[in-house]
Amino acid sequence: MKIRKAVIPAAGLGTRFLPATKSIPKEMIPIIDKPMIQYIVEECVGAGIEDIILITARGKDSIADHFDHSFEVEETLRRKKNEELLEMTERVSKMANIICVRQKNPMGLGHAVLTARQVVGDEPFAVLLGDDLIVSEVPCIKQCIDVFDERETSVIGVMKVPKKDVSKYGIVGGKKINEKLMKVSEMIEKPSPENAPSQLACPGRYVLTPEIFELIAETKPGRGGEIQLTDALARLAVQDGLYAYLFDGRRYDTGDKLGYIEATVAFALKRPDLAEGVRKILAEYMN
Repeated sequence: MKIRKAVIPAAGLGTRFLPATKSIPKEMIPIIDKPMIQYIVEECVGAGIEDIILITARGKDSIADHFDHSFEVEETLRRKKNEELLEMTERVSKMANIICVRQKNPMGLGHAVLTARQVVGDEPFAVLLGDDLIVSEVPCIKQCIDVFDERETSVIGVMKVPKKDVSKYGIVGGKKINEKLMKVSEMIEKPSPENAPSQLACPGRYVLTPEIFELIAETKPGRGGEIQLTDALARLAVQDGLYAYLFDGRRYDTGDKLGYIEATVAFALKRPDLAEGVRKILAEYMN
């Protein structure tokens, strides 16, 4: 079955970016001139996904507004005959069908995904986390969808991390099928290096069957008093099967200050209009 829907949880408080996130949703903080969440939506569109379900919260209406038409902006650009910016602005509002669902209580990632149950319905769907940008020739979520189409079983995208960093992620363990694919038998949320089953971490790309919803509904609060998606995935692996795919691409953790700075610099260096100036600035500060 074609993956038509993607869920993007965007209801968090963004405390690591306070005080900015007192009034600006973390997902709307730009990498240069484009909000973080737009990169995630573009990844979905590049994978052929039609419906984007944003899980938001009170005070985050600007996320939905960003993907809507802005009459004032568009009319001003039209009067000024600024066709380039007008086309760019209109393209954002037309790129996907945006559906917003509110998570009324901040009860964790698992609960955020569960709030999309009625909209997703009885079909497989993708989940992408909004503060993980992955740059790749083939969109990361498309790579996972291709594995799902082949195996007809839920798939999570994984990357290899240093052993000292496993406590920052959900870590998978299982039977290696080939250099890129593992049949998952266990998944642990933020284990200690001594207890980690591998160094394969999930940075936030999933293609899931709808059976995950019932498993989340049955999951009790775990680490941090939240309903962890990882706990439900561990049960899904045993009940219906789960694969981990070592995706191709470079991941940037834009939920972390240093990761955000790295992403900004990296993206700027890839832009012809900025690269030379950025190199000069970096050289000046490195001297």
